[in-house]
Amino acid sequence: MNNNLVMTIRQIVDQTELPQTIFIEAIEAALYSAAKRRYGSTRGVSIKIDPELGNIRCYVPKKVVEIMHHFATEIPIEEALKIKPDARLDEVMEVEIDPSEFGRIEAQTARQILVQKIKEAEREQIYQEYKEQEGEVITGYFQRTERGNIILDLERTEGLLPFSEVPRPHNYRRGDALKCLIMEVNADQKGPQIILSRSHSGLIARLFEIEVPEVYDGLVRIKAIARDPGDRAKVAVIATDESIDAVGTCVGVKGSRVQTVVRELEGEKIDLLQWNSDPTLFIANALQPAKVVRVNINDENTGAEVVVPDDQLSLAIGRRGQNARLAAKLTGWKIDIKSESEADTQFKEEIAEELFSPIAVDSSRPVDESDPDETDSQSHPAISDLTELEGVGTKTAEILRDSGFPTVESIVQATLEELSSLPGIGSRTAEKIHHAASRILST
Repeated sequence: MNNNLVMTIRQIVDQTELPQTIFIEAIEAALYSAAKRRYGSTRGVSIKIDPELGNIRCYVPKKVVEIMHHFATEIPIEEALKIKPDARLDEVMEVEIDPSEFGRIEAQTARQILVQKIKEAEREQIYQEYKEQEGEVITGYFQRTERGNIILDLERTEGLLPFSEVPRPHNYRRGDALKCLIMEVNADQKGPQIILSRSHSGLIARLFEIEVPEVYDGLVRIKAIARDPGDRAKVAVIATDESIDAVGTCVGVKGSRVQTVVRELEGEKIDLLQWNSDPTLFIANALQPAKVVRVNINDENTGAEVVVPDDQLSLAIGRRGQNARLAAKLTGWKIDIKSESEADTQFKEEIAEELFSPIAVDSSRPVDESDPDETDSQSHPAISDLTELEGVGTKTAEILRDSGFPTVESIVQATLEELSSLPGIGSRTAEKIHHAASRILST
């Protein structure tokens, strides 16, 4: 091995942070390659490296001959006896050679193999290092743009921030430090490909973990995030300890904690709200800052009708429907927002439609006009039969009768709470029944 190869090894060792075992394996591979080129085969060749002293010793098989004709494969008997006193002619023995005996071509081949092995090991190390960090936050420095994508300097390698993962609008300049979420790490011939994101919802969760110790320790949990990257986000949180105010903890003193996250996201507004297992309360919280009068849940199609004060309608919907859209995304419910006046008008129309719809009368049955009960039943069929009330079927009528509400008068005198507490009757149905009964009684 000539001095150039030794110098190359020393330079690579000084410039990289690879484990010593990697260098030993790389040097062995390089020397085996050089030996194979010189001797035609690596059979019998052994390489011994002292990692502490840095000594490299190379042994090759040579045949003991009386007169040497091939220096690379033969050794004269006189030299063999100096190494092994009992050496015999035609014996093949292991002879230590000086790596400097390798010629220029062998040394060049060894140097190329060494550099290649070191680069491969370094790429593999970087790949494993970043692969373990998938889903975590990393800081990169804006370097350049390529076809709309942003290339970030990650110190040991480069990261790719695709155009689709960049919130808009943005104003990045060369050298700017950007915190990104590591989306995925792929192995490539040219090195690991690290895909980053600044628009993923997970970035907000990780930033709060960094900024809020209670989130990192699990005392406060982030249950859901909905985001319009670069504009606004809603974050639902809950405390595992009842003594902790989850929202206040994430906001911090005078908003210091949440503002740090907002600054990192270049001014993206963040609404922190309390998560609740009750969908009516969760939906009401999700529509903040708008106030909610009531929430009616339809479990069949995961829909929710939300009624808000007239002056809160535009606030609940938000600019270009953003507040309602984020609330729906956060809760997983289809949200239909209505003002109080709109909801009341719709409710009255539904009641009127039910009350004035045609009622089928059995004309084959004779009516005795002298029977006061019979004539009263024909003139007011809804009073004698609870099933004529809106929202009341045969089953519901039986429940009302069995629960002590056999007549329209008794239903009108009942409170909405009493009616809605009956099995199979919800708040909305109770409200309809009560309105229908009141209307019939008044007429």
